[in-house]
Amino acid sequence: MRKRRLRSAEWFEGPGKNAFMYRSWMKNQGLPDDAFDGRPVIGICNTWSELTPCNAHLREVAEKVRRGVLEAGGLPLEFPVTSLGESILRPTAMLMRNLASMDVEESIRGNPIDGVVLLVGCDKTTPALLMGAASCDLPALVVSGGPMLSGRHNGEIIGSGTDVWRYHQEVKNGTRSIEDFLSAEQAMNRSAGSCNTMGTASTMACMVEALGIALPGNAAIPAVDARRYTHAQLAGRRIVEMVKEDLTPSQILTKTAFENAIKVNAAIGGSTNAVIHLIAIAGRLGLKLTLDDWDRVGRGVPTIVNLMPSGQYLMEDFFYAGGLPAVIARLLEKELFDGSALCATGRTMGREFTGAPCYNDGVIRTFDNALLNEGAIAVLKGSLAPAGAIIKPSAATPALMTHTGPAVVFENIDDYHSRIDDPDLEVDADSILVLRNCGPRGFPGMAEVGNMALPAKLLKRGITDMVRISDARMSGTAFGTVVLHCAPEAAIGGPLQAVRTGDRITLNVPERKLELHVNQAQIDQRLAELRSLPPSVGGYQGLYVDHVLQADLGCDFDFLVGKRGAAVARHSH
Repeated sequence: MRKRRLRSAEWFEGPGKNAFMYRSWMKNQGLPDDAFDGRPVIGICNTWSELTPCNAHLREVAEKVRRGVLEAGGLPLEFPVTSLGESILRPTAMLMRNLASMDVEESIRGNPIDGVVLLVGCDKTTPALLMGAASCDLPALVVSGGPMLSGRHNGEIIGSGTDVWRYHQEVKNGTRSIEDFLSAEQAMNRSAGSCNTMGTASTMACMVEALGIALPGNAAIPAVDARRYTHAQLAGRRIVEMVKEDLTPSQILTKTAFENAIKVNAAIGGSTNAVIHLIAIAGRLGLKLTLDDWDRVGRGVPTIVNLMPSGQYLMEDFFYAGGLPAVIARLLEKELFDGSALCATGRTMGREFTGAPCYNDGVIRTFDNALLNEGAIAVLKGSLAPAGAIIKPSAATPALMTHTGPAVVFENIDDYHSRIDDPDLEVDADSILVLRNCGPRGFPGMAEVGNMALPAKLLKRGITDMVRISDARMSGTAFGTVVLHCAPEAAIGGPLQAVRTGDRITLNVPERKLELHVNQAQIDQRLAELRSLPPSVGGYQGLYVDHVLQADLGCDFDFLVGKRGAAVARHSH
C-alpha cells in the first residue's frame, strides 16, 4: 500500500502561527499536547438524530468507534451531518440525499481529517455519506447501525414496513379491525435500529459489505446486540491502519466491486432503491455504472435469502443464520462473485468470505432450493420507458410478469388518493394502475409512492396484486408487481406523460419489455400538447429540480458527478 504524510499535519504540525492557532483552539476541549504528535486524525461522521428513529442509537455506536481509534493510536473527532429519516422526513428523504452528501463531502474536505468512519442507518444516510466520502477519496469505512429486533404482535412475527402494507390491505378488505391494526404500532418497531426486513436500509448495509467498504459482518448484527458495538470498536481500530496504508475508497470501490454488489443484491432480494444509489456512488468515483450493467450482471443469480418482503424471515434470523458472509461464500462457490476484489481489511474478498458458514438453510437457502431462480432486478425498456424502468421479480406475482391490460391513469399522488377507493372508478384485476409526475423532478425527490395500494373494491374481492407502473420509487419493504423509475420521467416529457386511461400496456419481464400500445407519432403529438414544468420555486428545492439527473443516472446532481479529491486551499490568518 502507498504511504504519505498525514493530511492533518497541514493544520497541526510545526511552530508557526497558524498551527499554534489550530492546536490552541482544539485544546479548549481538554486535548493534551501529544494529541498532535503526528497520530492520524479520524473523523467520526455521525448521522445520529432523534428525528431519524433508525439512527437514534448512533451516539453509543460512535463511542465504541472512538474507543477503537484511541486503542490504535489515532485521534477521534466526531462531527454531525444532515440526518435523513425516510420514516419521518417530508416530502421524502430522497430529496435531501444529495444535500447530505454535499454536507459530508465539504465537512471531510474542509477539516483536518486523515480518515473517516461513516455512521449510517436509515435508507438515504448510507448512500449520502458514501457519496460524499467517495468524492474526497480519503480512507473511509462504513459502520451501519444495524437492524431492529424482529417484531412480535399477538403471537405473530411481523416485519417493519412489509406488514404495514399487508395489515393496511387487510383493514381495507375488511379482514382486520382498525383497533388490531393500531395495536401493532409498537410491536412492529420494538428496539433501536433500522427496518428488520430486507428493506433499503438493510439492503444498503449489505451493499457496503459486498462492496468491501465495510468490515465483514457489518450488515446483519442487530442494533441492540453487543456484537454491534464490538464491530464498531474494531472498525475504529481498522480505520487508523487504513490511513497508514493509504487505503482509499477508489482502491476498493472498483467496477468489479460494484458488479459483485449487483450479484449480492439479486441473492438477497434487495431493494430496488439500491439501483439508484449504487449508480450515484459509482458516479462520484468517475465510474460508469448503468442500468444495462444491472441487468447484464444480475441475470442468472438466484435469490437465496428468504427474508421479507420477498420471503418469510427477518434480519435477526439472517444474522443468526450467518449473515452476508454466508451469502457471499455461496456465491463464491458458484463463481458468481469475484473474490479478487479488495476489502477494507486490506485482504481480498475471496480470502475474507470463502468458507463462511451458514447455520440455517431455511433462511439462507442453497442454490438448488432457491427462493427464485432468477432473482435479479429486471431492467425494462420500450416505448413507455426508453431510458429504462425496473421491477423486482422476487417481490412480484409470477402470473403477472407477462401481462397486457388497460391503463387507469393518476396524474399525481393527490389524484391517486382522491380516486383510488371511489366505488365508481372503472378498474378491474386486469387493469394497470399508472401513476405519473412522481419522479426526480416531478414530485420533486422521487417519493416512495410507486407501490400504490389496490382499490378497496378489488381487495374486498380477494385480489391482492395488480400491475402498477410509475416514475416513482417504492420502499424496499414493499412488495407487488410494481414497475418503477420509468425514465425519462413524465414531468420532463417522458412517454408516461402521454398515457391515457384505456390505453393498453404490455409488461413482459422475461423479454424485458414495457410497451405502450400507441404509435410513436400519436405519443409525440400528445406530449406536444402538454404543459411544461412550472417555474422553479427557488431555494434548495429549486436547485434540486434544476440539476437532478434522471433515475437511470442515479438522481445525483449533474455538478456533483466525478471525484474531486480532498485538496483544499490553505487558510492563512
